[in-house]
Amino acid sequence: MTDPHALLAARFPADFRFGVATSAYQIEGSLDADGRGPSIWDTFASRANAIERGETAAIACDHYRRWRDDIELIASLGVDSYRFSIAWPRIQPTGRGPVNEAGLAFYDRLVDGLLAKGIRPFPTLYHWDLPQALEDEGGWATRDTAERYAEYAALVADRLGDRVGEWSLFNEPYIFTSRGYLLGRYAPGKRSLRGFLRSVHTVVRAHALGYRAIKAVQPHLKVGSVFAMAPVEPATTSDADIEAARYGDALFNRIFIDPLMQGAYPQAFLDGVPIRALDIQEGDMAAIHTPLDFIGVNCYYRLIISAGEQLPDDLPLLFFGIRADTRGTGGHADFTVTQDTVTSLLSAFGRSEGERTEMGWEIWPRALHDVLVSLNIQYPGLPLHVCESGCAFADKPGDDGIVHDESRIAYHRAHLSSVADAIGAGANVRSYHAWSLYDNFEWASGYRPRFGIVHVDYKSQRRTLKQSAEWYREMIRAAAATRTMVITRSPADRPAYR
Repeated sequence: MTDPHALLAARFPADFRFGVATSAYQIEGSLDADGRGPSIWDTFASRANAIERGETAAIACDHYRRWRDDIELIASLGVDSYRFSIAWPRIQPTGRGPVNEAGLAFYDRLVDGLLAKGIRPFPTLYHWDLPQALEDEGGWATRDTAERYAEYAALVADRLGDRVGEWSLFNEPYIFTSRGYLLGRYAPGKRSLRGFLRSVHTVVRAHALGYRAIKAVQPHLKVGSVFAMAPVEPATTSDADIEAARYGDALFNRIFIDPLMQGAYPQAFLDGVPIRALDIQEGDMAAIHTPLDFIGVNCYYRLIISAGEQLPDDLPLLFFGIRADTRGTGGHADFTVTQDTVTSLLSAFGRSEGERTEMGWEIWPRALHDVLVSLNIQYPGLPLHVCESGCAFADKPGDDGIVHDESRIAYHRAHLSSVADAIGAGANVRSYHAWSLYDNFEWASGYRPRFGIVHVDYKSQRRTLKQSAEWYREMIRAAAATRTMVITRSPADRPAYR
């Protein structure tokens, strides 16, 4: 009888990497250790009702102190790639100025420890933890933050670039700008259309400036970024829903990628926003055009969008292709997002056919395949990395001490199969990272959702491999065993992007 692990593993090329992923703020703890400065999430978490049950990341998974043991655990899984993030407040406590040596030394040790185990360090420079001092000056809604980010990126790349070859600039820019500056659900908790639009343009500029800053200090490095992406479908065949889906795709999937890769914001987005609120200045668009060396993808669901019922006039242009009435505002209206608006947005999603995770997200593995294939069609041969793929379920050790999480195993098996299908269709997918290595601090949801393939008892900090971790390890072992039977993709088989 054929081993089912081998059947799946054999569908991946010999140079494919299997990994796990985390982020600094969600696992490190030690928020005031070794000169680290406060971040926007420290401030946000101190607000009443900002985080479920008033929880904070003060300890989280205590990774900052337990990193050596954590590397041993990562190595025990057999993975050959570890995606993590670097905490800007540890490197520059106020977001500017010289390096905080103790903070950077932590990542120096982490990188060396991973390399000693044969694991690729795959860092992200920004996973949502902006130094609070920069937010006090306007944060991502202020142009100067892009310049500050570029300085930070150059400092880190100069120190670690001799050992780390691939760098992600940002994690999910649409998520942290929309939830942080528009909806107020994430740090810094702002609700301003103008602030959101300005933050979009600042973060796009920061991508371009950061890319060039890294290349200036280490020209050989590969630099990309990680985007939350989802296939977008209209809820019905009505013209209104089709238009809404077109707009939703431009907003969710393309407002950051398009200006970088093509030098222009998607027209569907520009058609529906007060354009001057983006604060585009002369020369910006030419400078922004910065084709990335790779694209990272985080795909958790598909989006099924409807134009919905009558929505408030202050926001629908951003989500459903319905223009708001901005007469008399000169395009500078600073709309405030109300709770009614948020409720309308959440109720405007259409049908759902798949099962749901504890987060309420539909499980639809085909979504990941469709995103990867569509990217390959648009940018043939461009390297793609699945930087997060995972699910939250309420699981805990049973009486036998084992965390039985069959639903998570089924999730990863199906999503890996979708990746293999995308590779079979020609997509140049280079790696898959299970989100998350650990149960951790899940932002505004606190510690309730458990995404990890490793269970964490937050009181004792005991780590317990879930059945999904055991399954993943066996699948990786099967991949290693079958690699001699897999024909490695030749560069000649893939058209080079550019």
